[in-house]
Amino acid sequence: MRKSSFFVLGALLSFAFVGVSRDVVIASADESLVYVGGMPAGFTLKTESAQIIGVCEVVTENGASSPAKDAGLKAGDRIVKIDGIRVRSISELNEIVNKSQGKTQKFQIERENECFEVCIQPLKDKISNRYKIGVLVRDSVSGIGTITYVEKDSGRFGALGHSVTMENKRELQIANGTVYHCNIVGVSKGLRGKAGELRGMFLSDQCFGVADKLCDCGIFGTISKHWNTDEMTLISASSTDATMGNAYIYSTVNGVETKRYEIEIVKVDKRNKENKNYVVKITDKELINQTGGIVQGMSGSPIIQNNKLIGAITHVFLNDPTRGYGIDVETMLKE
Repeated sequence: MRKSSFFVLGALLSFAFVGVSRDVVIASADESLVYVGGMPAGFTLKTESAQIIGVCEVVTENGASSPAKDAGLKAGDRIVKIDGIRVRSISELNEIVNKSQGKTQKFQIERENECFEVCIQPLKDKISNRYKIGVLVRDSVSGIGTITYVEKDSGRFGALGHSVTMENKRELQIANGTVYHCNIVGVSKGLRGKAGELRGMFLSDQCFGVADKLCDCGIFGTISKHWNTDEMTLISASSTDATMGNAYIYSTVNGVETKRYEIEIVKVDKRNKENKNYVVKITDKELINQTGGIVQGMSGSPIIQNNKLIGAITHVFLNDPTRGYGIDVETMLKE
């Protein structure tokens, strides 16, 4: 989440559905059948390029300097190509630069959706004996979110309900990603003016699925063929009859236990262009006592009304953590 978004950098266990209804419903012709989510997931998303997070000096036999800084590179820039060769990872960047053997290379850089080229001469680091330009980069980002649904027929899942933005406010672009089981080990409660967050641990040996798309509607992908949906609740996904009034969400805020919590939908705006289709208020006293309301990591928590999945939690109001926004499920399903 941005401070209205719920993607939390951090780490992540298997989960169990406890106290969750398992009523089976039959969808009408214009509705989809999905397994309702609510379980926490750890996402490791590979970016499409090497993103600079800082510049540093290269220590050579003749002293220290920073070719990248001298060329005007800065945090937030993305290294797209070097001498026409596509750069998708840190290892590719290091390999291409080291092969220069100190010859000037042409770098294609993307900054705030604009591309430009700079020429940089790598220097030989006296400790590693490898050629470098003096940048700190990353090619992946990890975080915690909540699975919203899994489509019955296709095995496609939707999660999070919103995009992921980097420090420079730019939306993250991904090449692919892996989704793991997650165990919630702690909660920082939300307070007025400060968003709370879930803290969790990845279980890297328990893969939920593969993510292949990130957009302003969330993270999407396909579940692992080993994933067992037998204990998940099958439900109709449709927001046609969504209205103001009582509803509930599924979420996991402690351990691996997915629970149902009461909410109230106080506004419905299906035409909102920012995907803020619902304004919701947490009314469940147990959830408020545990988290203060909506916290980072809960984004993607499915919203259920009249035994139908109608949307997912996406944002929190900083001035009132018991309130937040939700996205329409039909918008997510289109992706």
